[in-house]
Amino acid sequence: FCESTNDNAINVCYVSDNEEVGSESRQGADSDFLISIINRVTSSLGFSSSSLSSAIANSFMISADNAHAVHPNNPGITDAKNKCYMNKGIAIKFNAAQSYTSDAISSAIFQQICENSGVLYQFFTNRSDIRGGGTLGNILLSHMSLMSVDIGLPQLAMHSSFETAGRKDVIYAINAFKTFYKSTISIKENKFIIK
Repeated sequence: FCESTNDNAINVCYVSDNEEVGSESRQGADSDFLISIINRVTSSLGFSSSSLSSAIANSFMISADNAHAVHPNNPGITDAKNKCYMNKGIAIKFNAAQSYTSDAISSAIFQQICENSGVLYQFFTNRSDIRGGGTLGNILLSHMSLMSVDIGLPQLAMHSSFETAGRKDVIYAINAFKTFYKSTISIKENKFIIK
């Protein structure tokens, strides 16, 4: 975030607190903290409320968390068609019950960001008979309506005391985020443009 500049957009990096207890604190994702900060920043820059609403509607958010990699001790838990492996790239996450924010358009935009930065990516979805978790992205989208993709770095033993992730995937994420924060994303005539 700090190494990227963008003359055509206001870049935002929001790191939320209190996820593990439901994000319902005054500074959690299920509060008005982020929209309040954005309101104050844009107001100080002279944006009207309708300009702010338009800017949010035309924004793009990456909801970044982690993803479950295939665990060698328990490979049967993973969906057979959507396996993620450590050091094989960023996982773009989907869920039919909408517990992840990704859709076809936001996924395609993020894939292009990855390709523009030479980053590997893969796809993740939970097995249909096993309930998975959600992300802060969905909680934030209940307060602001904008396009979003859910991504994660594949790891083993999520939420354990010995979470394990791939070193290469961290580098992939850094490079993808640098490209994202330097880019201007717009949709015109049903086509998305990344500059």
